[in-house]
Amino acid sequence: MARVVRWWSGGMRDKQGMRIRHLFFAGTALALLVLGPVPEALAQGTPQTLELPQVLQAARQNPDAQAAQRAAQAALADVRAANRAPAPVLSTGVSSIDLQRGTGAGSFWHDKTIDKSLGLDWTWERGNKREWRTEAAERAARAARADGQDTRVVQQIGALGAFYDLLAAQERLQILQDLAESAGALARSATLRLKAGDLSAQEASRIAIESERAQTELESARLTRQLAMQALAGWMGQAVPVSGWQAQGPWPQWQVEPAAADIDALVEQRPDVVAARERLAAAQAALQAAQALTQADPTLGATFDHYPDGQQTHRWLALRISVPLNGFSRFEGEIGRAQAQKDQASDLLAKARIQALAELQGLLQSWQGHRARLQAYATRILPQAQQVAMQAELAYNKGALSLTDLLDARRTLRSTQLEATVVQNDHAHALGAWQLRSAAAQDQ
Repeated sequence: MARVVRWWSGGMRDKQGMRIRHLFFAGTALALLVLGPVPEALAQGTPQTLELPQVLQAARQNPDAQAAQRAAQAALADVRAANRAPAPVLSTGVSSIDLQRGTGAGSFWHDKTIDKSLGLDWTWERGNKREWRTEAAERAARAARADGQDTRVVQQIGALGAFYDLLAAQERLQILQDLAESAGALARSATLRLKAGDLSAQEASRIAIESERAQTELESARLTRQLAMQALAGWMGQAVPVSGWQAQGPWPQWQVEPAAADIDALVEQRPDVVAARERLAAAQAALQAAQALTQADPTLGATFDHYPDGQQTHRWLALRISVPLNGFSRFEGEIGRAQAQKDQASDLLAKARIQALAELQGLLQSWQGHRARLQAYATRILPQAQQVAMQAELAYNKGALSLTDLLDARRTLRSTQLEATVVQNDHAHALGAWQLRSAAAQDQ
């Protein structure tokens, strides 16, 4: 009866292990259908080594960064377009054509009785319109350049996080691979002991289930690494090579001390705040240009007339000036709109400063918090878990520890190692984001 109970219990655990495997492989197949098949060389070929400086350089040149650079170039072209005076207007015409007697015989220029005229007109801009227009364009170009720098920083922060995600996925895969190999060796040993009658069927089934669970977690870790490579490819603006990527580089250490930083000064030097400040200056220049519209721009012109009457040739020179009658309220709409846009730019600058201060303080506090967690795992938690697991392995091999206690010790070590990898990844994210943000502010 006891054998029947052990066989039924072991069979039920085997069925549970089979259900777990089936569910995992079904989920993996669905993910691969969405992502596309994994190239064979990706599992067999040698991955390309990828280091953090290489990733950051690629992020500075990805499509988003290139688009921001093109916008800055377009803004510079707007400066050249704004810094030019109105073009003179050349006009010509004929008049005094006698429809009854005709124009007479002979050459068109010397004999025909036609009044031929050639005129030139030029608008004189008053009120420093050109200067205000050019200053507004220059300020907008500076804002676009600062936007481009801010975009590059954002792309680098995202690429840095994706790089460390890939590095964490690789370490998680290595941890689970070691665990799967250890669980497989223990399962093979349990099979031999079961045949020799030295181990019960229930304990052998438990060991087999642990081995199957380790294999399914290993497959999940492989899929996670592939997804991490795809995410990194998006930030770098490059396709994942056939052989894949292998992130290489050390984790940032918790011993790095936070450097003293003037948060208020960093806020004013951040590219997004600089861009908002330049847009406010551009709006102020645009308001001055709108107010200058109240000063009318006269048009100066001159015309040369040539008229032969058959006996002698007459030449006349005419000078003229024309002034638009705008009135006192003609440009109230333009001035009102420019005033509203200036006020809006001022509000956006205040918002940018508040957000920049909150982000910088959050990044610094996040780094300090993750640094403390990493220190605890590196100096106390992980070494203790490794020592407990090693002692449990030794005691089990000598028969002084039960299988349940051994599996618990292994689970504790595995979860602690995985948690330590997560903590390292979080610390690397926080430290990298703080360093990139503060460096970008200091470069202004």
